[in-house]
Amino acid sequence: MLRLSLCFLSAAIGGSVLADEPILQPEVMVTASRFEQGLDATLADVSVITRADIEKSATRDISDLLRLEAGFDIARTGGPGGQTSIFLRGSNNNHVLVLIDGVRASALGTGVFTWETLPLDSIERIEIVRGPRASYWGSDAIGGVVQIFTRRLDAARASLGYGSYGDAKSDVGYGQRGESGGFSIQLGARDRDGFPSQNENGFAFEDKDHGLRNRHLALRGDQRVGTQMLDGIYLRSQGTAEFSGGQSNFRLQSLGLALDGKLAPRWQHRLQLSHASEDYETPAYFSAYDSRRNQLAWQNRIAINTSQQLIFGIDWMREQGRNLDTFGNTAVYDKQRRNTGVYAGWQTSGSQFDSELSLRTDDNSLFGNYTTGSLAAGWRFNDQTRLYASQGEGFRGPSLNEQFSPGFGGLYAGNPDLEPEQSRSQEIGLEWKSDAGQQLKVNAYSSRVRNLISFSGVDFQAENVARARIRGAELDYRHAFGPWLAAANLTWQIPRNEDSDNDLLRRPRQKFSGTLERSFGNTFQLGAEWLLSGSRDDVGGIQLPGYGLLNLRASWQVAPQWKVLARIENVNDRDYELARGYNTPGRSGFVELIWSAH
Repeated sequence: MLRLSLCFLSAAIGGSVLADEPILQPEVMVTASRFEQGLDATLADVSVITRADIEKSATRDISDLLRLEAGFDIARTGGPGGQTSIFLRGSNNNHVLVLIDGVRASALGTGVFTWETLPLDSIERIEIVRGPRASYWGSDAIGGVVQIFTRRLDAARASLGYGSYGDAKSDVGYGQRGESGGFSIQLGARDRDGFPSQNENGFAFEDKDHGLRNRHLALRGDQRVGTQMLDGIYLRSQGTAEFSGGQSNFRLQSLGLALDGKLAPRWQHRLQLSHASEDYETPAYFSAYDSRRNQLAWQNRIAINTSQQLIFGIDWMREQGRNLDTFGNTAVYDKQRRNTGVYAGWQTSGSQFDSELSLRTDDNSLFGNYTTGSLAAGWRFNDQTRLYASQGEGFRGPSLNEQFSPGFGGLYAGNPDLEPEQSRSQEIGLEWKSDAGQQLKVNAYSSRVRNLISFSGVDFQAENVARARIRGAELDYRHAFGPWLAAANLTWQIPRNEDSDNDLLRRPRQKFSGTLERSFGNTFQLGAEWLLSGSRDDVGGIQLPGYGLLNLRASWQVAPQWKVLARIENVNDRDYELARGYNTPGRSGFVELIWSAH
């Protein structure tokens, strides 16, 4: 089946783009080195999902967008409120650093981000950097970094949608902007009745629908003060996610205030103060968890001359997490830790040769000091072709659960003496683009991860013993020709547990994704998404079979202020599993009506 996918490369696309835009990607991204940088100058494999891409996909879940990107694998335990795991380049789901407007957003207890609670209506764009970026960002950035930027509205808008499984959503927003700044506010809700999260193979199967209830608020404002821009953001998402045997009530918040601008003609800085919190309660398990993370970051960029620049900064962070037994109203654990990171990077650019050297050291109050570095170089053969190579280190500090959880009856307990997981990766990439609207990227990479945390000690206590080796390659092709857009990506990887000599769980060795889209003038677009996944190992030695999905989507600009989006998922009504014993949606549809003041 995957051999057939290669034949589809010239007629499929892997990331949605506007049909009337000749450029397939935005020209600038900021996540790779913490400052604005042209995509052509970034010595890493990067991609950007724009707001236009999000709307044209007509999806409600960020996982539907990420699974079309090269190197991403998705696992979900049930319906829309089920835990969603994102694996980037074969790494673990807690090896991806997730940022919201520069604010760390992963959970302190588990170390993973709750993708299922993120409202897409509040997102302006998503930047993806593949490969280790610890030398700029510190812990967690082993497989890569995903940064989410919230929206800046400049007019009134509203939307209303409904689909299969009782999926209803609505949002309303207003924004106003002027020469010196502006503000925007958004309110939204999503209710989905869902379907039974588990099937007969699940350990807690019940013939009952498990849904999601979500309410979200997004605020944003910015004001120019002299040469500086003062920018504030607030994002809140709260609701209820149902599962077999109960439900979890959640409330997530992210707050940031930043001052950005020039301190001198060649010196630009960004000073950011932020706060993130999460509150979870699961009454069926008499369990509650809350955490608070305060951060202060100061980053700087100095242009030494026209071909060299220096990037440096400091990050300070204080984290506190508390796990509660609500039956006895006692704290299972209540811990805090502090981290200070200092980093510097030196970048050079020329007509043919680019290079980057970066180094960072982190001092954590619980697991001590750790230093990471990276080196990259690129060579331009001409204006169309570029070759680059890099080597980088990464690490992940243990989560609070891994350090302090008492386990279950003394089993699977945490270990306060855990050390960070460590990685070393190499990558080589080739990029080619033509004036005729074609782009081709080929990347090959290899990573070794050691000190992986495994619950394999006495009474299954956590310890640093596991090792993994991940090798892979990605092929990405995009072509815009006339009213058609075509692109596709193929991912091949060998994610191995070196101790058991088995593949890492829920990560296929091969994956293909593509989309074909046609524009009919400026008012109507039709598109098709195709996803093929190979077989994957799962818990208990079970192997999940491969599967193929076909999704259809349409966008119709009915009037200057009115747009209709429609999506049909799993057109072939394929019965498949992303995790053993958990259901996935069958053939389903969704329609959304959007009104905008301009």
